[in-house]
Amino acid sequence: MAQESTMLSLGTALPQFSLTNVVSGNTVLSTDFSQKPLLVMFICRHCPYVKHVQNELAKLGKDYAGKIGIVAISSNDIAAYPEDAPESLKQQSEEVGFSFPYLYDETQEVAKAFTAACTPDLFLFDSDGKLVYRGQLDDSRPDSGIPVTGQDLRAAIDALLSGQPVSPDQKPSLGCGIKWKS
Repeated sequence: MAQESTMLSLGTALPQFSLTNVVSGNTVLSTDFSQKPLLVMFICRHCPYVKHVQNELAKLGKDYAGKIGIVAISSNDIAAYPEDAPESLKQQSEEVGFSFPYLYDETQEVAKAFTAACTPDLFLFDSDGKLVYRGQLDDSRPDSGIPVTGQDLRAAIDALLSGQPVSPDQKPSLGCGIKWKS
């Protein structure tokens, strides 16, 4: 059953994290992105909503490389969803062409700190580490017939990069609920 994002309050400070990149094996810290806007995307491999948008996420990574920091995080319970295990996430990253770190949140503490609820769940922070956008990529959903453009997220990133205010009119993301450990 589809679940909406929680819509964390705008202005919330970036939760701190230290997670392993499933592709490189390196540790990535939230502080690696200080003084730079940061997009944090909670995604996974098995979810049809993520599969529907993953090529656009890869395109975003390339289009905004060097302009903002971007990380993807998977927090799903891999005992129940082995397709979301780190090795499988690494394959997804390589197959789709993600140019950003893909992190694994084994304890699920990072997802809880962000109040992440679904995949995809997107959070954009300004260079001061304050939340300026949370919500959907765009209006497209699997089988909706609406093309995936990333327009909602792209508008927020473009406004942030041009020094303009990000519109507070933001729609929640919709996707598979995060698979919490019991």
